[in-house]
Amino acid sequence: MSILPEKISDSELEVMKLLWEAGDALPITEIRTALQERRGWEATTVKTLVSRLVAKGALAQEKRKVFYYRPLIGREEYSDWATRDLVDRLFKGSARSLVATLVKSEGLSAEDIDELRQMFKVED
Repeated sequence: MSILPEKISDSELEVMKLLWEAGDALPITEIRTALQERRGWEATTVKTLVSRLVAKGALAQEKRKVFYYRPLIGREEYSDWATRDLVDRLFKGSARSLVATLVKSEGLSAEDIDELRQMFKVED
């Protein structure tokens, strides 16, 4: 799997989450029904989002009796890419600045900080 050259929008991410949760290819009808229930989206909206994701290389389209779609990028891979993109855009590539902002804004609990300390503990 390869990292996307284009960002996935928040709406497109909803489609991806649905497919990641499914763990298998889904027909467009199931995707439309699920997103209608979750988000109240019309069929045309879902079809547009799915088409965009196919064009971006995030979804594969397979013709059976109907079209089925499956992710070409994993949740963790996308999360890694999105995190790096966030750090690059908002913190000039400095993960340290991101963490400092989280600490200053109380976005990290004492437990989170202890966990991070354990992650970075270097054994001699």
